[in-house]
Amino acid sequence: MDIALPSRDALKAQARRLRTKLAETGLTLSHSAALEAIAHQWGARDWNTLCARAGSAPAPVWQVGQRVSGRYLGHPVRGEIRAAERRGPTHWRLTLRLDEAVDVVASRQFSSLRRQISCTLDATGRSPQKTSDGAPQMVLHDHWTKP
Repeated sequence: MDIALPSRDALKAQARRLRTKLAETGLTLSHSAALEAIAHQWGARDWNTLCARAGSAPAPVWQVGQRVSGRYLGHPVRGEIRAAERRGPTHWRLTLRLDEAVDVVASRQFSSLRRQISCTLDATGRSPQKTSDGAPQMVLHDHWTKP
C-alpha cells in the first residue's frame, strides 16, 4: 500500500510531538535530531531528502465517494464525501454525509443534529474557520487516504 507523504508542516509537527513525548520521559532530543528521526521513519536518508520529497508530493485530492474521518466542532465524525470543489491552489469545499448525526449546538437547552455538513479545508485537512476557543471547526485526520 502506497501512503502519500504528509506536508512539510505535518512532518515538522510529528517531530515536535516526538520531542515532547520523549521530554515527558526525561529524554532530551534536539529539534534537528527529531527531524532526522522523522525522516528515517518515512524511509528517507535524512531530513533534506524527506523535505524534497514532501515538496514534490501532490496536494491531497478530495474525491466524491471517498471515506473520511475526523472532528467537527470537537465531535468525532466519519462519513463520505458527497461533493468536492477545488477553491484555489490550497483549499477545497467539501460536502460530507456523516454516518451518524452530530449535534452542532453546544447548549443544554436544545439540540440541532446534522447528518450532512459543508466545510472548506486547507491542504492540511483543517478548516480556516475556527470555533470560539480557536480550534478549527473541521479537521480530517486521514485526508491523504485514497478511497
